[in-house]
Amino acid sequence: MRIGELAQRTGVSERSLRYYEKQGLLTAERSPGGHRHYADSATDRVIRIQELFAAGLHSAKIAQMLPCMRDADGGPSEIATPRLVDDLTKERERIDRLIADLVRSREVLDEVIDTAAERVPVALPT
Repeated sequence: MRIGELAQRTGVSERSLRYYEKQGLLTAERSPGGHRHYADSATDRVIRIQELFAAGLHSAKIAQMLPCMRDADGGPSEIATPRLVDDLTKERERIDRLIADLVRSREVLDEVIDTAAERVPVALPT
């Protein structure tokens, strides 16, 4: 498929897809005219890349991870290393800390909302 179709299928801009390719996250064949052509499996890969970015990982870490992740058919990767597993464990711990911080922030906000709500006069029906 061409880049526009991949962008439409995934909701990712063509510019981002070019960036993914430049970072080694995505590959495309080139036509004699220089147009990019992606395999159908590129759709799943782009969605996976988006999920990893959303998890707070940067492109260099994602480039390390992608070859180690299960394929779309569920088959396990054979190239994961102990160092990569350690790095990914640290990333998960970082995310866990962020989640805990957000939960604490939400609790403080809830207290402020409750206190403010107690001070707001109740409007009487007219």
